[in-house]
Amino acid sequence: MTPLLFHGGTIILDDRLLENGHVEVEGPIIRAVHPYPPSTSVVDESIDLQGDYLAPGFIDLHVHGGAGADFMDGDADSFRTICRAHARHGTTSLLPTTTVARHDQHLTFLATCRRLKREDTGGARILGAHFYGPYFGLEARGCHPAAPVRPPLREEYEQYLAYADCISTATVAPELPGAEEFVRACRAKGIRCNAGHSHATFDQMEAAVAWGVRHVDHLFCAMSDRARLRQTQAYPMRGGVMEATLFFDELTTEMIADGKHLQRELLLLAYKVKGPGRLALVTDCNRALDMPDGDYWFGPRDGGERITRRDGVGLMPDGSALASGVMGMDHGVRTFHCLTGVPLIDVVRMASLTPARIAGWENEIGSITPGKRADLLVLDQDLQVKQVYVDGRRVV
Repeated sequence: MTPLLFHGGTIILDDRLLENGHVEVEGPIIRAVHPYPPSTSVVDESIDLQGDYLAPGFIDLHVHGGAGADFMDGDADSFRTICRAHARHGTTSLLPTTTVARHDQHLTFLATCRRLKREDTGGARILGAHFYGPYFGLEARGCHPAAPVRPPLREEYEQYLAYADCISTATVAPELPGAEEFVRACRAKGIRCNAGHSHATFDQMEAAVAWGVRHVDHLFCAMSDRARLRQTQAYPMRGGVMEATLFFDELTTEMIADGKHLQRELLLLAYKVKGPGRLALVTDCNRALDMPDGDYWFGPRDGGERITRRDGVGLMPDGSALASGVMGMDHGVRTFHCLTGVPLIDVVRMASLTPARIAGWENEIGSITPGKRADLLVLDQDLQVKQVYVDGRRVV
């Protein structure tokens, strides 16, 4: 591969902006970062940023589909289509995320994920699966179909854990029977565990932290809080998943910053309490990314749920509730930065280094650091994606 030198712009490092910096790339690796022109460097291609930004590639922990495909379609072509679509939006690594579905559909998904994790997708790198459905609270399932929602049963999930080499994270509602055993079985296999789509109480979340749960899916969405629990429980008032997520330092979390799911004050609240080191941006994107408004299947075409893309977001067909995202990570970064005024360094960190740490990949990706993989983005002054590099190779 051609040795590269990026120069003439602002480098977004994990702790500062480096104006007029220089980044050397050799093969798939970042070789050096210089504040001034290197005096002894030998490169074959010099890339003038022309005043633009050089940022680390974005990492999406929670993504279902794009460009008309869903990971639950289960075939390699769909996986590649999605990875290439999200690369166009600056995502260089992602966790293919399941939906609630039948047992056989999950096994097909896992087999394909294992295969594609070892291959070049032509777009975003697959880090491993996010095993997300089907172990949800029924009333907290959101846009996922109701029929396949179920509690974890050992005879079933042991078949999923046979694919532990390609599962990065697994989600469960802590209030379900068998949740503790599932979390402990995952942890024994090296799989990181999340709480999500849950109406658990604060006490149940506290127990889940003791089991090894360390992350909570899409903060403020499809989760219990004091107001929701008040509808079903007598006084004294009790906290739920939301309050526990904000309270426990052990828990990281994520937000859908598409400007539709959450208003400015909730973005700022999460940023203030969790900080950029424990808060990640995700897309929760479905197959309607880069597609026209209209109706789509969420999850597998055979047994999924019908949703509608309209006004830049996924909706239930009757418009009564949101149904996942339809925008890429670049949109989330721009939206969070513009709505909140949070420094660009922190916003980019929440889309790169923080999700890398949550997924356990911070030693290889997530920042422009010598020795890490050359996953790089050229962003213009409006944070629009101009160029994307994965392992030092331009893909967009």
